[in-house]
Amino acid sequence: MNIVTTPIEGLLIIEPRVFHDDRGYFYESYNKKAFASATGVHIDFVQDNQARSSKYVLRGLHFQNPPTAQTKLIRALEGTIWDVVVDIRRNSKTFGQWFGVELSAENKRQFLIPKGFAHGYSVLSDTAEVFYKCDDFYSKEDEGGVLYNDPALQIDWKIPLDQAIVSDKDLQQPLLNLSNSKF
Repeated sequence: MNIVTTPIEGLLIIEPRVFHDDRGYFYESYNKKAFASATGVHIDFVQDNQARSSKYVLRGLHFQNPPTAQTKLIRALEGTIWDVVVDIRRNSKTFGQWFGVELSAENKRQFLIPKGFAHGYSVLSDTAEVFYKCDDFYSKEDEGGVLYNDPALQIDWKIPLDQAIVSDKDLQQPLLNLSNSKF
């Protein structure tokens, strides 16, 4: 696997080694030992989540506060998404900065998002199916969010925001400077 670092410490893009032949392809999407060796990150994933969405759906920005904060490993099983994170670690030199990466069934990239980031994505294809591993369980009591179109963040979601399909919950998230982040 190839590990791509990003301008924000801790965020990694994982490009798996894919073996193609006349039958199709094969790749190991996750191997704990190989992952730890390549990234230096040791994670015990405990929950897998999967979501299917249509074009222009925008989900996020979500996070979980300690003690159930989550590290996530995201990938697209079908279609293409623009995956975005915002650094919500108040003592980080990149606090309030965002980073985005295109994940697709075709490129097979994965995005490692450590604790301390708000996460969301927009769907660029007609449909997309997203799969992600988490290292802690969902906890409604610890969930938080940031408004996807917070003017201070200036996130480019790669879709026309006037056509974005956003849940009522996500429309009511606070601005970053008013969020309930405990990072």
